[in-house]
Amino acid sequence: MRWTLKPKPETSKVEVLKKALQVDDIVATLLLQRGIETYDVAKTFFRPSFEDLHNPYLMKDMDKAVARIEKAIAQGENILVYGDYDVDGTTSVALMSSYLKTRMESIATYIPDRYDEGYGISYKGIDFADDNDFTLIIALDCGVKAIDKVAYAKEKGIDFIVCDHHRPGEKLPDAVAVLDPKRDDCDYPFKELCGCGVGFKLVTALAQNQGRSVEDLVEYLDLVATAIGADIVPIVGENRALAYIGLHVINTSPRPGMKAIIAEVKKDELTITDVVFIIAPRINAAGRMKHGNHAVTLLTETDFNLAAEYAVDIDQFNTDRRETDKRITEEALIQIEENKEQEGFTTVVYHEDWHKGVIGIVASRLIETYYRPTLVFTKSGDKLAASARSVKGFDVYNALEACGEFIEQFGGHKYAAGLTLLPENYKAFKEKFESIVKNTIDPKLLTPELKVDLEIDLGQINDKLMRILKQFAPYGPGNMSPTFMTQGIKDTGYGKCVGEDDKHIRLTATQSFNDKIVCIGFGLGDKIDIIKNKKPFSAAYSIDENHWNGNISLQLKLKDIKP
Repeated sequence: MRWTLKPKPETSKVEVLKKALQVDDIVATLLLQRGIETYDVAKTFFRPSFEDLHNPYLMKDMDKAVARIEKAIAQGENILVYGDYDVDGTTSVALMSSYLKTRMESIATYIPDRYDEGYGISYKGIDFADDNDFTLIIALDCGVKAIDKVAYAKEKGIDFIVCDHHRPGEKLPDAVAVLDPKRDDCDYPFKELCGCGVGFKLVTALAQNQGRSVEDLVEYLDLVATAIGADIVPIVGENRALAYIGLHVINTSPRPGMKAIIAEVKKDELTITDVVFIIAPRINAAGRMKHGNHAVTLLTETDFNLAAEYAVDIDQFNTDRRETDKRITEEALIQIEENKEQEGFTTVVYHEDWHKGVIGIVASRLIETYYRPTLVFTKSGDKLAASARSVKGFDVYNALEACGEFIEQFGGHKYAAGLTLLPENYKAFKEKFESIVKNTIDPKLLTPELKVDLEIDLGQINDKLMRILKQFAPYGPGNMSPTFMTQGIKDTGYGKCVGEDDKHIRLTATQSFNDKIVCIGFGLGDKIDIIKNKKPFSAAYSIDENHWNGNISLQLKLKDIKP
């Protein structure tokens, strides 16, 4: 890892903020690094509220979307709520269908089959709507590039409302309304909503049309917070308020499906990290291993006993997913070695029998070993399908665009994308992708970067600092948990490797005779020699609480150590 220390803010600004907020240098510096320079902005940061949310009608086409849905409700039309099979898509469908069912009965949901239909709007889904007399489809977390599919639906007399957050192409689909804050002609003030967030804005506008306020919709925010965490969108601005309030709902009055998922979790209060690693993988596992409908059924169930039964199935899907992605990762690592591709600028691997539902996870796992842009391919019908993942700072979407001559279809973000190509184009694509990345990537991006917020002494770590740091949450992109650095640390002499295969390291660190604090370093077992014989070392870490037998103590979660 290469450690990068963030620039220190101007001393004068630190002093002004310290005085305004009555905080110390550490807190004032961390706030300024996040762009928080005044008392009022700090108040919004520490106390997110409904007041931080923008008027949904500021979004382009919102008035058209509301008008069309109100017409459908008034005339008793059948509405199909359509969404992608991942967490963002299934939570979006659960949210929209749950709300609309409070207004009318003729609502149905549709999640495409990951294997049979693939990502986004499908012809099969439109045919389903046509066969069952649906005259309006509300698409969530997909659709902004579905030009041909929306045109096909229009020929059949079916209207579309698209709610998406992905980058649009040069042309928009001919839908009644296209709600997407990333549209060039959309002046909506916040551009980083997830798909479920865009769906929530539509629900908010519909509620406003009925004389209700956003506060009346708080019950839906457990879904929105889950989607924000799972889709890795920046937790700043409007997303911070939605995640903050949504986490409160998850911890106090979650919907039965959420309650069933977290019933076995032995934690008093879930954080956004728990949502990402406990709730989201289980919701995702349905679409990966079976069908996304299972997730929607769980998230819309109102009876807790039934939800608990569904949650057992979902948990089994997640267990199966873990076993599958572990096996495929091992096979992929062997393939890289057999092909002697350890030193390349990219990782591109393929096996026709790999499970399509987990190749995105496998791509992320491979980056843990070979830190470089990665694609994992499998057979999908008569084509090859891949999930792409990137390293920090490199736009894999642009790199794939440069290989467009070999690609049938692709879409996604800067750091994650999906694509299909013909089997005969695999070899040429692989060579072109390697060439593009080799010629465009800054070589330093191929070494993981550890951004350090601030250098401090161990003596500055105390309960008061921890209390304030907890108020910086929810953490995520745009507001990551602070990483600190301390130099000249020594182990007290009892540091050791712990865990399976001695993968981890545990020690008690001291910088002076009075400052002692327990440290745990997951995955750092191979660095045990650095701390031996009380040799001085530097550590990069986050400050954490250790809960054990009813006692709470501070500890450092080591991210890296150096001599």
